[in-house]
Amino acid sequence: MSVHTFASIYIGSYELTLKIFEFTAKKKMKEIDCVRTRTNLGKDIYHTESVGYETVEQLCDTLQEFLEIAKSYRVNATEVYMSVAIRDASNELFVLDQIQIRTGIRAGVLSNSEHRFITYETIAGRERFAEAVEDAAFVDIGGSGIQITLFRNGEIITTQHMDLGTIRLRNMLRNSDCSMDNYRRGLAEFIDKKIEVFRAMYLKQDVSNLILISDYGDMLLSTEEEDQRIVKADKFAKMTQKLLKKPEFGYEDPFVVPSLILFHALATSLGCKLVYVPGTNICDGIAFDYGRRKNLLLVNHSFEDDVLSASRNLAEHFKSYSPHIEALNRLATDIFTAMKKVHGLNKRHLLLLRVATLLHDVGKYVSISNGSISAYNIIMESEIIGLTHRERSIVAYTVLFNTLPLMKIDELPDPVDEESYIVFAKLSAILRVANALDQSHKQKFDSSRIILKDRELLITVEASEDLTLERALFANKTQYFEDVFSIKPVLKEKRVYRLRS
Repeated sequence: MSVHTFASIYIGSYELTLKIFEFTAKKKMKEIDCVRTRTNLGKDIYHTESVGYETVEQLCDTLQEFLEIAKSYRVNATEVYMSVAIRDASNELFVLDQIQIRTGIRAGVLSNSEHRFITYETIAGRERFAEAVEDAAFVDIGGSGIQITLFRNGEIITTQHMDLGTIRLRNMLRNSDCSMDNYRRGLAEFIDKKIEVFRAMYLKQDVSNLILISDYGDMLLSTEEEDQRIVKADKFAKMTQKLLKKPEFGYEDPFVVPSLILFHALATSLGCKLVYVPGTNICDGIAFDYGRRKNLLLVNHSFEDDVLSASRNLAEHFKSYSPHIEALNRLATDIFTAMKKVHGLNKRHLLLLRVATLLHDVGKYVSISNGSISAYNIIMESEIIGLTHRERSIVAYTVLFNTLPLMKIDELPDPVDEESYIVFAKLSAILRVANALDQSHKQKFDSSRIILKDRELLITVEASEDLTLERALFANKTQYFEDVFSIKPVLKEKRVYRLRS
């Protein structure tokens, strides 16, 4: 493979960034140039809830300059993304339209889930990542919020979004007449309280490592040597305090002070011993994601395992993880595999089905009688790192229609496109059949064989216990499957008699 050159452009809340990367024949990624400039995008949105014409002019002029720079490198591809903050602007569509008309660029708008995952990808793809997250809090700090992902024994426990972004913090007390000292003290109190709530709900014990993703992290650890980007937490906290005590510090850049106060709170409140500042940003993530999709990078990390780990721990959090879930996961996977020639779904859809099986009972923690509706709401409100908003919606609807009648697409509580509608209709049909096979939650059969023959899905089970309940409910549960796939599930039983000792 020859060298492949790529340009990533990110329109953030307070900064526009261009980075040029090379993907080498050894499937490595190397940054070769970086250009940054300020923008008032976040300031406009948070002050007036719209983007002013002067800011639009600046965005378009800067993007034109960035495109010329990228052209000079003869890039093979360019991708442009915009901060999720633009969704809070009343003139979002018009801003995106003007950008496309004036520059020819169709900028994508990242959801919070997509933004955080793309940033996470580039760190997770590093060789030492597994060691770093054996016991860690991975914190991604943006303008509108932060996202904390907890790891225990290398597995994701939870991902939580908090409204502690640097722009939000900076604007909190902007209209007050307090002194700088009182401003800093007020912010610290606010942040400490938010983190205290997080600790009480999700952090039963301290974490060893804090992995900090922030544009301002390099202020404290500017060296490019990765080993020197790891410091003791107490030293890191002292560095932030030292800067904050300078009377003149933070006046030129309004986001420096909120960033440092947040850094200090995280380093002291999570109980960590070490702080790791990788020195990466969203542009690195955009390039890494591109390289992974185009098979230009060698990536050993399993992002699917991250999704499943996060889902399994979410199920455990809501007291719904059980042997039934494991049995359902196997059955649903076997049905999906047997149907692969006719369902038109792909490997990614199988992952969504497995997530749905893990989470289909979480709603019973809130309401036994309205478990599906509660589960839908829990899933939609939960951050599962590695899933886009669209994918999370597919999972939520798969769970909802595991028991409830399928609604028409225009009746859904949250709109989806036709492709997503068809996908979750198929996945929920598979989930219903799998669920019908373990209706008692007792795993009554020792083994099963599922094959597609003509227009029938033959499910043969070897059972040593009575299957009266499963047989009685099987027909009701499988009619929906017939309507979706035009294939009839047929349950066949082979009785196995065990000799008593």
